[in-house]
Amino acid sequence: MDNIRITNERVTSTEYIEFLKRSDLGLQYPKERFEERINKLVNNASISLTARNKDNLLVGVLFGLTDFAYWLYITDLGVDRNYGGQGIGSTLVKEAHKIAGGEKDIAIYLVANDGAIPFYQKLGMKKSDDVMEYNHIDWTPFKVE
Repeated sequence: MDNIRITNERVTSTEYIEFLKRSDLGLQYPKERFEERINKLVNNASISLTARNKDNLLVGVLFGLTDFAYWLYITDLGVDRNYGGQGIGSTLVKEAHKIAGGEKDIAIYLVANDGAIPFYQKLGMKKSDDVMEYNHIDWTPFKVE
């Protein structure tokens, strides 16, 4: 985390798309109306945290939705592939939790891909089977490049 600063700030959709090319997070989005939907995402998240290096390059992102009373849903958490293993992801989660209201009041929820499950378990999270889903959206997988 040396020379990395965490900030509560909005990013542009252009900057976020460029970041997605350098992280595995870009694999989670459908192709349908991609740029339009990313623009909505970056402009409407309740919490928008960034991690930037000394050159101001975006190297980590967390977007979350919260009611600031009971829950925080992390929609996006990613770290640039060249910056993994430095504690950026866990620092972003802890900061988002604090902003939302803290661990005594706020429960965190998210959907994790299989590769990320060990990371979240290290943070003390556990898998849950009691989540309901309604999903009828068009979803064509693609890689942001």
